[in-house]
Amino acid sequence: MKQPSSNTPCSRWQRALLCLALAPPAGAAGLSPSQWYRNGEQAVQQADALRPNRHKARNVILFIGDGMGVSTVTAARILQGQQRGQPGEENLLSFERFPYLALSKTYNTNQQTPDSAGTMTAIMTGAKTRAGVIAEDSDARRHDCAGARGHELQTLLELAEQKGLSTGIVTTTRLTHATPAATYAHSPERDWEGDSKLTPEAQKQGCKDIAAQLIEFAYGDGPEVALGGGRRFFLPASTKDPERPDKNGTRKDGRDLTAEWLSTRRDAAYVWNQSQLDALDLSHTRHLLGLFNPSHMQYEADRERDPGGEPSLSEMTARALEMLRRNKRGYFLMVEAGRIDHAHHAGNAYRALTDTIELSRAVSTARAMTGAGDTLIIVTADHSHTLTLAGYPTRGNPILGKVIGNDDHGAAETAAKLAADGMPYTTLGYQNGPGYSLDKNPVRSDKRRPPAAGRQQNLSGIDTTDRRFHQQSLVPLKSETHSGEDVAVYADGPGAYRVHGVMEQNVIYHVMRRAFGW
Repeated sequence: MKQPSSNTPCSRWQRALLCLALAPPAGAAGLSPSQWYRNGEQAVQQADALRPNRHKARNVILFIGDGMGVSTVTAARILQGQQRGQPGEENLLSFERFPYLALSKTYNTNQQTPDSAGTMTAIMTGAKTRAGVIAEDSDARRHDCAGARGHELQTLLELAEQKGLSTGIVTTTRLTHATPAATYAHSPERDWEGDSKLTPEAQKQGCKDIAAQLIEFAYGDGPEVALGGGRRFFLPASTKDPERPDKNGTRKDGRDLTAEWLSTRRDAAYVWNQSQLDALDLSHTRHLLGLFNPSHMQYEADRERDPGGEPSLSEMTARALEMLRRNKRGYFLMVEAGRIDHAHHAGNAYRALTDTIELSRAVSTARAMTGAGDTLIIVTADHSHTLTLAGYPTRGNPILGKVIGNDDHGAAETAAKLAADGMPYTTLGYQNGPGYSLDKNPVRSDKRRPPAAGRQQNLSGIDTTDRRFHQQSLVPLKSETHSGEDVAVYADGPGAYRVHGVMEQNVIYHVMRRAFGW
Protein backbone atom coordinates (compact mmCIF):
# COMPACT_ATOMS: atom_id res chain seq x y z
CA MET A 1 0.00 0.00 0.00
CA LYS A 2 1.27 3.46 -0.85
CA GLN A 3 2.11 5.39 2.30
CA PRO A 4 1.57 9.17 2.35
CA SER A 5 4.65 11.36 2.54
CA SER A 6 5.03 14.12 5.10
CA ASN A 7 3.86 16.58 2.44
CA THR A 8 0.79 14.58 1.44
CA PRO A 9 -2.59 15.03 3.16
CA CYS A 10 -3.95 11.96 4.87
CA SER A 11 -6.33 9.87 2.81
CA ARG A 12 -9.91 9.49 4.07
CA TRP A 13 -9.15 6.27 5.92
CA GLN A 14 -6.03 7.70 7.58
CA ARG A 15 -7.82 10.15 9.83
CA ALA A 16 -7.61 11.24 13.46
CA LEU A 17 -4.31 9.99 14.91
CA LEU A 18 -3.24 8.29 11.70
CA CYS A 19 -0.67 10.77 10.42
CA LEU A 20 1.41 11.03 13.57
CA ALA A 21 4.03 8.81 11.97
CA LEU A 22 4.36 10.78 8.73
CA ALA A 23 7.42 12.76 9.74
CA PRO A 24 10.48 10.52 10.06
CA PRO A 25 12.17 10.53 13.47
CA ALA A 26 15.35 12.53 13.93
CA GLY A 27 17.16 9.50 15.32
CA ALA A 28 16.76 7.39 18.42
CA ALA A 29 15.97 10.46 20.50
CA GLY A 30 12.84 11.02 18.39
CA LEU A 31 11.27 14.26 17.24
CA SER A 32 12.16 17.74 18.41
CA PRO A 33 9.91 19.33 21.07
CA SER A 34 8.33 21.58 18.44
CA GLN A 35 7.67 18.61 16.13
CA TRP A 36 6.00 16.67 18.96
CA TYR A 37 3.84 19.70 19.69
CA ARG A 38 2.86 20.27 16.04
CA ASN A 39 2.05 16.60 15.55
CA GLY A 40 -0.16 16.68 18.63
CA GLU A 41 -2.06 19.69 17.32
CA GLN A 42 -2.43 18.04 13.91
CA ALA A 43 -3.84 14.88 15.49
CA VAL A 44 -6.53 16.86 17.31
CA GLN A 45 -7.42 18.79 14.13
CA GLN A 46 -7.81 15.50 12.26
CA ALA A 47 -9.99 14.13 15.07
CA ASP A 48 -12.18 17.22 14.80
CA ALA A 49 -12.60 16.58 11.07
CA LEU A 50 -13.58 12.94 11.54
CA ARG A 51 -17.08 12.14 10.26
CA PRO A 52 -18.74 8.72 10.63
CA ASN A 53 -19.47 6.76 7.46
CA ARG A 54 -23.14 5.83 7.88
CA HIS A 55 -23.53 4.19 4.49
CA LYS A 56 -24.42 0.53 4.12
CA ALA A 57 -21.44 -1.76 3.64
CA ARG A 58 -21.35 -3.86 0.50
CA ASN A 59 -18.52 -5.97 1.88
CA VAL A 60 -17.15 -6.86 5.31
CA ILE A 61 -13.66 -8.24 5.98
CA LEU A 62 -12.89 -9.54 9.46
CA PHE A 63 -9.22 -10.04 10.38
CA ILE A 64 -8.41 -12.11 13.45
CA GLY A 65 -4.93 -12.09 14.93
CA ASP A 66 -5.27 -15.18 17.09
CA GLY A 67 -3.68 -14.33 20.43
CA MET A 68 -2.75 -10.82 19.26
CA GLY A 69 -3.01 -8.88 22.50
CA VAL A 70 -1.97 -5.26 22.93
CA SER A 71 1.56 -6.22 24.01
CA THR A 72 1.93 -8.30 20.85
CA VAL A 73 0.82 -5.38 18.67
CA THR A 74 3.22 -3.02 20.44
CA ALA A 75 6.19 -5.38 20.12
CA ALA A 76 5.40 -6.18 16.46
CA ARG A 77 5.08 -2.46 15.69
CA ILE A 78 8.54 -1.85 17.14
CA LEU A 79 10.07 -4.88 15.40
CA GLN A 80 8.70 -3.82 12.00
CA GLY A 81 10.06 -0.30 12.50
CA GLN A 82 13.46 -1.64 13.48
CA GLN A 83 13.51 -3.89 10.43
CA ARG A 84 13.12 -0.68 8.41
CA GLY A 85 16.10 0.92 10.14
CA GLN A 86 14.05 3.06 12.53
CA PRO A 87 14.14 3.10 16.34
CA GLY A 88 10.78 1.32 16.04
CA GLU A 89 8.58 2.90 18.68
CA GLU A 90 7.30 5.58 16.29
CA ASN A 91 6.08 2.98 13.77
CA LEU A 92 2.46 1.98 13.21
CA LEU A 93 1.15 -1.28 11.81
CA SER A 94 -1.31 -0.82 8.96
CA PHE A 95 -4.44 -1.40 11.03
CA GLU A 96 -3.23 0.96 13.76
CA ARG A 97 -3.92 3.73 11.24
CA PHE A 98 -7.62 2.94 11.28
CA PRO A 99 -9.73 5.77 12.70
CA TYR A 100 -11.89 3.79 15.14
CA LEU A 101 -10.69 1.78 18.11
CA ALA A 102 -12.26 -0.07 21.02
CA LEU A 103 -11.40 -2.62 23.67
CA SER A 104 -13.12 -6.01 23.64
CA LYS A 105 -13.79 -8.10 26.77
CA THR A 106 -12.84 -11.65 25.88
CA TYR A 107 -14.05 -13.88 28.73
CA ASN A 108 -16.12 -16.98 27.95
CA THR A 109 -19.35 -17.64 29.84
CA ASN A 110 -17.53 -20.20 31.99
CA GLN A 111 -13.91 -18.95 31.99
CA GLN A 112 -12.14 -15.72 32.94
CA THR A 113 -9.30 -16.52 30.57
CA PRO A 114 -10.90 -17.68 27.31
CA ASP A 115 -10.24 -20.10 24.50
CA SER A 116 -10.60 -19.45 20.77
CA ALA A 117 -13.71 -21.56 20.23
CA GLY A 118 -15.81 -19.56 22.66
CA THR A 119 -14.38 -16.18 21.65
CA MET A 120 -14.77 -16.70 17.90
CA THR A 121 -18.28 -18.00 18.44
CA ALA A 122 -19.09 -14.70 20.16
CA ILE A 123 -17.66 -12.73 17.23
CA MET A 124 -19.43 -14.81 14.58
CA THR A 125 -22.84 -15.39 16.21
CA GLY A 126 -23.46 -12.40 18.48
CA ALA A 127 -23.72 -14.47 21.68
CA LYS A 128 -21.05 -15.47 24.16
CA THR A 129 -20.67 -19.13 25.01
CA ARG A 130 -18.54 -21.70 26.82
CA ALA A 131 -14.90 -22.43 26.11
CA GLY A 132 -14.33 -25.26 23.67
CA VAL A 133 -17.65 -25.21 21.82
CA ILE A 134 -18.12 -24.11 18.21
CA ALA A 135 -21.18 -21.96 17.28
CA GLU A 136 -23.29 -23.49 20.06
CA ASP A 137 -24.96 -21.51 22.84
CA SER A 138 -23.88 -21.56 26.47
CA ASP A 139 -26.43 -24.24 27.39
CA ALA A 140 -24.59 -26.79 25.24
CA ARG A 141 -22.28 -28.94 27.30
CA ARG A 142 -18.79 -29.45 25.93
CA HIS A 143 -18.03 -32.91 24.54
CA ASP A 144 -21.73 -33.87 24.66
CA CYS A 145 -23.07 -34.62 21.18
CA ALA A 146 -26.66 -35.45 22.11
CA GLY A 147 -26.94 -32.57 24.57
CA ALA A 148 -25.80 -30.02 21.98
CA ARG A 149 -28.75 -30.59 19.63
CA GLY A 150 -30.99 -27.57 19.37
CA HIS A 151 -28.33 -25.20 20.71
CA GLU A 152 -26.79 -24.25 17.37
CA LEU A 153 -26.21 -20.54 16.71
CA GLN A 154 -26.34 -19.20 13.16
CA THR A 155 -23.07 -17.63 12.05
CA LEU A 156 -22.60 -14.45 10.07
CA LEU A 157 -21.07 -16.45 7.22
CA GLU A 158 -24.14 -18.70 7.05
CA LEU A 159 -26.39 -15.64 7.02
CA ALA A 160 -24.31 -14.03 4.28
CA GLU A 161 -24.67 -17.14 2.12
CA GLN A 162 -28.44 -17.13 2.68
CA LYS A 163 -28.58 -13.55 1.44
CA GLY A 164 -26.67 -14.31 -1.76
CA LEU A 165 -23.30 -12.84 -0.81
CA SER A 166 -20.02 -14.57 -1.55
CA THR A 167 -18.05 -15.79 1.45
CA GLY A 168 -14.48 -16.77 2.18
CA ILE A 169 -12.30 -18.23 4.92
CA VAL A 170 -8.53 -17.73 4.98
CA THR A 171 -6.28 -18.96 7.79
CA THR A 172 -2.73 -20.10 8.53
CA THR A 173 -4.05 -22.79 10.87
CA ARG A 174 -5.95 -25.91 9.88
CA LEU A 175 -9.25 -24.91 8.27
CA THR A 176 -10.88 -27.08 10.90
CA HIS A 177 -9.23 -25.29 13.82
CA ALA A 178 -11.39 -23.42 16.32
CA THR A 179 -11.31 -19.91 14.83
CA PRO A 180 -12.07 -20.74 11.18
CA ALA A 181 -14.44 -23.54 12.21
CA ALA A 182 -16.64 -21.08 14.10
CA THR A 183 -17.52 -19.39 10.80
CA TYR A 184 -19.19 -22.47 9.27
CA ALA A 185 -19.45 -25.40 11.72
CA HIS A 186 -21.38 -26.34 14.87
CA SER A 187 -19.82 -28.65 17.41
CA PRO A 188 -19.80 -29.11 21.20
CA GLU A 189 -16.11 -30.01 20.95
CA ARG A 190 -13.50 -27.98 19.07
CA ASP A 191 -11.21 -31.02 18.80
CA TRP A 192 -13.63 -32.97 16.57
CA GLU A 193 -11.81 -31.70 13.49
CA GLY A 194 -11.98 -35.02 11.60
CA ASP A 195 -14.00 -38.20 11.97
CA SER A 196 -11.03 -39.92 13.64
CA LYS A 197 -11.40 -37.42 16.49
CA LEU A 198 -15.06 -38.15 17.18
CA THR A 199 -15.87 -40.09 20.34
CA PRO A 200 -17.88 -43.33 20.08
CA GLU A 201 -20.82 -41.48 21.64
CA ALA A 202 -20.55 -38.67 19.07
CA GLN A 203 -20.43 -41.17 16.22
CA LYS A 204 -23.40 -43.09 17.61
CA GLN A 205 -25.42 -39.89 18.02
CA GLY A 206 -24.61 -38.80 14.46
CA CYS A 207 -22.46 -35.74 15.17
CA LYS A 208 -20.52 -34.54 12.13
CA ASP A 209 -16.82 -33.78 12.26
CA ILE A 210 -15.80 -30.23 11.39
CA ALA A 211 -14.09 -31.04 8.07
CA ALA A 212 -17.20 -32.82 6.82
CA GLN A 213 -19.34 -29.84 7.84
CA LEU A 214 -17.31 -27.57 5.55
CA ILE A 215 -17.95 -29.85 2.58
CA GLU A 216 -21.62 -30.41 3.48
CA PHE A 217 -22.30 -26.71 4.18
CA ALA A 218 -26.05 -26.23 3.68
CA TYR A 219 -26.45 -22.47 3.19
CA GLY A 220 -26.47 -20.83 -0.23
CA ASP A 221 -23.92 -22.45 -2.49
CA GLY A 222 -21.34 -22.69 0.29
CA PRO A 223 -18.15 -20.70 0.85
CA GLU A 224 -16.56 -19.62 -2.42
CA VAL A 225 -13.06 -19.64 -0.92
CA ALA A 226 -11.50 -21.76 1.84
CA LEU A 227 -7.71 -21.52 2.17
CA GLY A 228 -5.54 -22.85 4.98
CA GLY A 229 -3.98 -26.03 6.32
CA GLY A 230 -5.35 -29.32 7.62
CA ARG A 231 -5.22 -31.72 4.64
CA ARG A 232 -5.06 -34.75 6.90
CA PHE A 233 -8.67 -34.33 8.04
CA PHE A 234 -9.89 -34.20 4.43
CA LEU A 235 -8.10 -37.28 3.07
CA PRO A 236 -8.79 -40.96 3.79
CA ALA A 237 -6.32 -42.91 5.88
CA SER A 238 -5.44 -44.97 2.81
CA THR A 239 -4.25 -41.90 0.86
CA LYS A 240 -0.70 -40.58 1.08
CA ASP A 241 -0.26 -36.85 1.50
CA PRO A 242 0.79 -35.24 -1.83
CA GLU A 243 3.56 -33.21 -0.20
CA ARG A 244 4.53 -35.60 2.57
CA PRO A 245 4.36 -39.17 1.22
CA ASP A 246 5.44 -40.41 4.65
CA LYS A 247 2.12 -39.10 5.98
CA ASN A 248 -1.39 -40.33 5.27
CA GLY A 249 -4.80 -38.80 5.69
CA THR A 250 -6.68 -39.60 8.86
CA ARG A 251 -10.27 -40.16 7.76
CA LYS A 252 -11.61 -43.53 8.88
CA ASP A 253 -14.80 -43.27 6.81
CA GLY A 254 -12.85 -43.54 3.54
CA ARG A 255 -14.17 -40.22 2.23
CA ASP A 256 -11.92 -37.97 0.18
CA LEU A 257 -13.39 -34.58 0.99
CA THR A 258 -11.21 -32.81 -1.56
CA ALA A 259 -12.77 -34.94 -4.30
CA GLU A 260 -16.22 -34.23 -2.89
CA TRP A 261 -15.51 -30.49 -3.00
CA LEU A 262 -14.76 -30.82 -6.72
CA SER A 263 -17.75 -33.03 -7.49
CA THR A 264 -20.42 -31.15 -5.56
CA ARG A 265 -19.64 -27.60 -6.66
CA ARG A 266 -19.79 -25.84 -9.98
CA ASP A 267 -16.45 -24.72 -11.46
CA ALA A 268 -14.60 -25.91 -8.37
CA ALA A 269 -10.84 -26.11 -7.89
CA TYR A 270 -8.59 -27.70 -5.30
CA VAL A 271 -4.92 -26.74 -4.78
CA TRP A 272 -2.34 -27.78 -2.22
CA ASN A 273 0.72 -25.60 -2.90
CA GLN A 274 1.56 -22.05 -3.88
CA SER A 275 2.50 -22.77 -7.49
CA GLN A 276 -0.93 -24.32 -8.08
CA LEU A 277 -2.62 -21.34 -6.44
CA ASP A 278 -0.60 -18.88 -8.53
CA ALA A 279 -1.34 -20.76 -11.76
CA LEU A 280 -5.07 -21.06 -11.16
CA ASP A 281 -7.34 -19.27 -13.63
CA LEU A 282 -9.71 -17.55 -11.24
CA SER A 283 -11.94 -16.33 -14.07
CA HIS A 284 -13.12 -19.92 -14.48
CA THR A 285 -13.20 -20.76 -10.76
CA ARG A 286 -16.29 -20.26 -8.61
CA HIS A 287 -15.29 -22.35 -5.61
CA LEU A 288 -11.71 -22.71 -4.39
CA LEU A 289 -10.37 -25.04 -1.71
CA GLY A 290 -6.69 -24.72 -0.79
CA LEU A 291 -5.09 -27.03 1.77
CA PHE A 292 -1.41 -26.17 1.97
CA ASN A 293 -0.21 -28.38 4.81
CA PRO A 294 -1.24 -31.68 6.44
CA SER A 295 -1.58 -29.69 9.67
CA HIS A 296 -1.08 -25.99 10.36
CA MET A 297 0.72 -23.89 7.78
CA GLN A 298 4.26 -22.74 8.42
CA TYR A 299 5.11 -19.70 10.47
CA GLU A 300 5.85 -16.74 8.24
CA ALA A 301 9.48 -16.83 9.42
CA ASP A 302 9.79 -20.44 8.21
CA ARG A 303 7.81 -20.36 4.95
CA GLU A 304 10.89 -20.11 2.73
CA ARG A 305 12.19 -23.31 4.27
CA ASP A 306 9.07 -25.28 3.34
CA PRO A 307 9.73 -27.52 0.31
CA GLY A 308 6.04 -27.82 -0.55
CA GLY A 309 5.63 -24.12 -1.10
CA GLU A 310 3.03 -22.27 0.93
CA PRO A 311 1.50 -18.87 0.13
CA SER A 312 1.70 -16.06 2.66
CA LEU A 313 -1.35 -14.75 4.46
CA SER A 314 -1.34 -11.61 2.32
CA GLU A 315 -1.10 -13.67 -0.88
CA MET A 316 -4.04 -15.84 0.17
CA THR A 317 -6.00 -12.72 1.08
CA ALA A 318 -5.38 -11.21 -2.34
CA ARG A 319 -6.46 -14.35 -4.20
CA ALA A 320 -9.58 -14.64 -2.07
CA LEU A 321 -10.56 -11.04 -2.79
CA GLU A 322 -9.98 -11.51 -6.51
CA MET A 323 -12.70 -14.16 -6.45
CA LEU A 324 -15.11 -12.67 -3.93
CA ARG A 325 -15.33 -9.19 -5.41
CA ARG A 326 -16.95 -10.53 -8.58
CA ASN A 327 -20.25 -10.79 -6.72
CA LYS A 328 -22.15 -7.52 -7.18
CA ARG A 329 -24.15 -8.22 -4.03
CA GLY A 330 -20.98 -8.18 -1.95
CA TYR A 331 -19.06 -10.59 0.24
CA PHE A 332 -17.96 -11.53 3.75
CA LEU A 333 -14.36 -12.65 4.26
CA MET A 334 -12.69 -13.87 7.46
CA VAL A 335 -8.88 -13.86 7.53
CA GLU A 336 -7.00 -15.36 10.48
CA ALA A 337 -3.32 -15.07 11.36
CA GLY A 338 -3.66 -18.13 13.53
CA ARG A 339 -0.07 -19.00 14.25
CA ILE A 340 0.57 -15.90 16.33
CA ASP A 341 -1.16 -17.91 19.02
CA HIS A 342 0.94 -21.04 18.49
CA ALA A 343 4.23 -19.16 18.69
CA HIS A 344 3.15 -17.57 21.95
CA HIS A 345 2.20 -20.97 23.39
CA ALA A 346 5.76 -22.05 22.60
CA GLY A 347 7.19 -18.92 24.26
CA ASN A 348 8.68 -17.88 20.91
CA ALA A 349 8.15 -14.14 20.48
CA TYR A 350 10.09 -13.86 17.20
CA ARG A 351 7.65 -16.03 15.27
CA ALA A 352 4.61 -14.49 16.97
CA LEU A 353 5.71 -10.97 16.05
CA THR A 354 6.69 -11.94 12.51
CA ASP A 355 3.25 -13.42 11.92
CA THR A 356 1.69 -10.26 13.34
CA ILE A 357 3.67 -8.16 10.85
CA GLU A 358 2.42 -10.42 8.05
CA LEU A 359 -1.14 -9.85 9.27
CA SER A 360 -0.46 -6.13 8.94
CA ARG A 361 0.61 -6.73 5.33
CA ALA A 362 -2.56 -8.69 4.67
CA VAL A 363 -4.66 -5.82 6.02
CA SER A 364 -2.75 -3.41 3.76
CA THR A 365 -3.42 -5.72 0.84
CA ALA A 366 -7.13 -5.85 1.60
CA ARG A 367 -7.49 -2.10 1.97
CA ALA A 368 -5.53 -1.49 -1.24
CA MET A 369 -7.92 -3.82 -3.10
CA THR A 370 -11.06 -2.28 -1.60
CA GLY A 371 -12.44 1.12 -0.69
CA ALA A 372 -13.37 2.58 2.67
CA GLY A 373 -16.57 3.84 1.08
CA ASP A 374 -18.19 0.41 0.74
CA THR A 375 -16.00 -2.09 2.63
CA LEU A 376 -15.87 -2.36 6.40
CA ILE A 377 -12.62 -3.85 7.71
CA ILE A 378 -12.38 -4.92 11.33
CA VAL A 379 -9.11 -6.15 12.85
CA THR A 380 -9.11 -7.72 16.29
CA ALA A 381 -7.91 -10.65 18.39
CA ASP A 382 -9.91 -13.43 19.95
CA HIS A 383 -7.80 -13.26 23.12
CA SER A 384 -4.41 -12.19 24.41
CA HIS A 385 -1.28 -13.94 25.76
CA THR A 386 1.04 -13.41 28.72
CA LEU A 387 3.75 -11.60 26.72
CA THR A 388 5.17 -8.57 28.55
CA LEU A 389 7.47 -5.67 27.62
CA ALA A 390 9.52 -4.46 30.57
CA GLY A 391 12.95 -3.57 31.94
CA TYR A 392 13.46 0.14 31.02
CA PRO A 393 15.35 -0.43 27.73
CA THR A 394 16.65 2.68 25.97
CA ARG A 395 14.77 4.05 22.98
CA GLY A 396 15.46 1.97 19.87
CA ASN A 397 16.89 -0.99 21.79
CA PRO A 398 16.26 -4.18 19.76
CA ILE A 399 12.84 -5.35 20.90
CA LEU A 400 13.99 -8.99 20.81
CA GLY A 401 17.29 -8.15 22.49
CA LYS A 402 18.63 -7.87 26.01
CA VAL A 403 17.79 -4.76 28.00
CA ILE A 404 20.28 -1.92 27.62
CA GLY A 405 19.17 1.03 29.71
CA ASN A 406 20.06 4.68 30.17
CA ASP A 407 22.61 6.24 32.52
CA ASP A 408 21.88 8.86 35.16
CA HIS A 409 21.80 11.58 32.49
CA GLY A 410 19.32 9.72 30.25
CA ALA A 411 21.87 8.62 27.66
CA ALA A 412 22.05 5.05 26.37
CA GLU A 413 24.49 2.76 28.10
CA THR A 414 26.71 0.31 26.23
CA ALA A 415 26.30 -2.85 28.30
CA ALA A 416 23.25 -4.93 29.08
CA LYS A 417 21.53 -4.40 32.41
CA LEU A 418 21.97 -7.16 34.97
CA ALA A 419 19.22 -8.55 37.17
CA ALA A 420 19.60 -9.23 40.89
CA ASP A 421 21.05 -12.63 40.00
CA GLY A 422 23.88 -10.98 38.07
CA MET A 423 22.65 -12.02 34.63
CA PRO A 424 21.22 -10.03 31.70
CA TYR A 425 17.56 -10.23 30.78
CA THR A 426 15.38 -9.53 27.76
CA THR A 427 12.73 -6.87 27.17
CA LEU A 428 10.20 -9.54 26.18
CA GLY A 429 9.18 -12.33 28.50
CA TYR A 430 6.21 -14.52 29.43
CA GLN A 431 4.39 -14.89 32.73
CA ASN A 432 4.30 -18.66 32.25
CA GLY A 433 5.31 -21.31 29.76
CA PRO A 434 8.18 -23.58 28.66
CA GLY A 435 10.75 -20.78 29.12
CA TYR A 436 11.17 -21.73 32.78
CA SER A 437 13.00 -24.93 31.84
CA LEU A 438 16.59 -25.42 32.94
CA ASP A 439 17.52 -26.56 29.43
CA LYS A 440 20.95 -25.16 28.65
CA ASN A 441 20.25 -24.31 25.01
CA PRO A 442 17.36 -21.86 24.56
CA VAL A 443 18.01 -21.64 20.81
CA ARG A 444 16.73 -24.91 19.45
CA SER A 445 15.58 -26.62 16.27
CA ASP A 446 11.95 -26.28 17.41
CA LYS A 447 10.83 -29.89 17.37
CA ARG A 448 7.53 -30.00 19.24
CA ARG A 449 7.89 -26.76 21.21
CA PRO A 450 11.35 -27.20 22.76
CA PRO A 451 11.95 -25.48 26.08
CA ALA A 452 14.00 -22.35 26.58
CA ALA A 453 16.34 -21.68 29.47
CA GLY A 454 15.10 -20.44 32.83
CA ARG A 455 16.88 -17.83 34.94
CA GLN A 456 19.61 -20.33 35.79
CA GLN A 457 20.79 -19.93 32.20
CA ASN A 458 23.08 -16.94 31.59
CA LEU A 459 21.98 -15.21 28.37
CA SER A 460 25.24 -13.26 27.96
CA GLY A 461 26.41 -15.41 25.06
CA ILE A 462 22.96 -16.15 23.62
CA ASP A 463 21.52 -14.39 20.56
CA THR A 464 18.03 -13.63 21.85
CA THR A 465 17.03 -12.16 18.47
CA ASP A 466 17.34 -15.56 16.78
CA ARG A 467 14.02 -16.80 15.36
CA ARG A 468 14.42 -20.02 17.35
CA PHE A 469 14.93 -18.36 20.73
CA HIS A 470 12.27 -19.06 23.35
CA GLN A 471 11.84 -16.30 25.92
CA GLN A 472 12.20 -16.93 29.63
CA SER A 473 9.09 -17.30 31.78
CA LEU A 474 8.17 -17.15 35.45
CA VAL A 475 5.85 -20.14 35.96
CA PRO A 476 6.88 -23.53 34.52
CA LEU A 477 4.28 -24.89 32.10
CA LYS A 478 4.65 -27.11 29.06
CA SER A 479 2.68 -24.58 27.02
CA GLU A 480 2.25 -20.87 27.74
CA THR A 481 -1.38 -19.91 28.35
CA HIS A 482 -3.79 -17.33 27.05
CA SER A 483 -4.38 -14.25 29.19
CA GLY A 484 -7.67 -12.66 30.11
CA GLU A 485 -7.22 -8.93 29.55
CA ASP A 486 -9.12 -6.96 26.92
CA VAL A 487 -7.93 -6.88 23.31
CA ALA A 488 -8.12 -4.04 20.81
CA VAL A 489 -10.62 -3.75 17.95
CA TYR A 490 -9.61 -1.59 14.96
CA ALA A 491 -12.18 -0.54 12.35
CA ASP A 492 -12.41 1.43 9.09
CA GLY A 493 -15.23 1.85 6.59
CA PRO A 494 -19.04 1.92 6.69
CA GLY A 495 -20.30 1.49 10.24
CA ALA A 496 -16.82 1.53 11.75
CA TYR A 497 -17.86 4.33 14.09
CA ARG A 498 -19.88 1.77 16.06
CA VAL A 499 -16.58 0.34 17.30
CA HIS A 500 -15.93 2.43 20.40
CA GLY A 501 -15.41 2.29 24.14
CA VAL A 502 -15.16 -1.00 25.99
CA MET A 503 -17.28 -3.63 24.25
CA GLU A 504 -18.39 -7.13 25.01
CA GLN A 505 -16.80 -9.30 22.33
CA ASN A 506 -20.12 -10.46 20.89
CA VAL A 507 -20.94 -6.84 19.95
CA ILE A 508 -18.48 -7.16 17.04
CA TYR A 509 -20.98 -9.48 15.32
CA HIS A 510 -23.73 -6.90 15.68
CA VAL A 511 -21.47 -4.15 14.28
CA MET A 512 -20.82 -6.26 11.17
CA ARG A 513 -24.46 -7.26 10.76
CA ARG A 514 -25.67 -3.67 11.14
CA ALA A 515 -23.05 -2.52 8.63
CA PHE A 516 -24.61 -4.87 6.07
CA GLY A 517 -27.97 -3.29 6.85
CA TRP A 518 -29.50 -6.54 8.14
